[in-house]
Amino acid sequence: MENLKFSPLFWPVKFKKDTLYVLDETLLPQRLEYLKVNNYRDASRLIRNMKTRAVGQVLLVLYIFMLIFKRNKGKKSLAGILSRATDSLNNSRPTLSFRYLTDMVTAWFRQGYDLDKRILDFLDMLKNKRIEQAKKASLLLKNKDIILTHCNVSGLLPLTGEFCRRQRKDISFFVTETRPYLQGSRLTAWELHSSGFKVTVISDNMVAQVMKEGLIDKVVVGADNLARNGDIANKIGTYQIALLADHFNIPFYVFCPPPSPADTGEDIKIEIRPDKELLRFGSKLIAPAGVKGYYPAFDITPRELISKHINLDV
Repeated sequence: MENLKFSPLFWPVKFKKDTLYVLDETLLPQRLEYLKVNNYRDASRLIRNMKTRAVGQVLLVLYIFMLIFKRNKGKKSLAGILSRATDSLNNSRPTLSFRYLTDMVTAWFRQGYDLDKRILDFLDMLKNKRIEQAKKASLLLKNKDIILTHCNVSGLLPLTGEFCRRQRKDISFFVTETRPYLQGSRLTAWELHSSGFKVTVISDNMVAQVMKEGLIDKVVVGADNLARNGDIANKIGTYQIALLADHFNIPFYVFCPPPSPADTGEDIKIEIRPDKELLRFGSKLIAPAGVKGYYPAFDITPRELISKHINLDV
């Protein structure tokens, strides 16, 4: 598409002169800074430490295979390195499923394909499919709609808004903070505001009230894992928003990745992150010393609460 404007979060990984760079999302919105990635161990660590998430993780997995192939092409050790990278990446965060990516690349390697070309072709297709996702989402929205979102879907919302503008539709957004990493207030609010959209930030516990006040017309969120039956795993707090949307008869739309091997949401393992991430704000302790925290990073939203899956057809 000509003249489309993309948020830096839409494609937060760059491959320049055989060097891989990843946008450090933990520094936004204060600084736009890229981290150099040297190997699959670096990549796995950045994923675990939330330096990149959502589509950034997908891109990082694919680009790291390209980097491995470029550095080790023709070497007998290549198969072993690819195998170790696959295990490391697939185990980096338990709720996320990179299996379809690693299986795909492994199959290409075994079949003797040029991994460079195959991965670049796939990335080009992925970019175009993400643009199609945003366009499909824009067709679900009406002029003057107010959209509630939770967490961050890597540049898809500003792009959806851009398509709405082209359709002469004026939309605005309510954005939850998304504790404790504040992806909503740091990432989503930043990219939407930078793209010229009206944005209102609310805390995660205000959703019922703003819906009761009639301030929300649609809910649009992402998904980190799509089970084959249509259940999704997404950032913790998504499930309760879906329940509230159902209660107030508000459409609930989900940007989805390709289906994972999970048959239902019950088969998706929920990542439990360190409680210190919940009990601290930066370096400051915000709870009494000795108090425990519990931080499941994701929850499961059943398909019955989803009005429409906006699928990534790859």
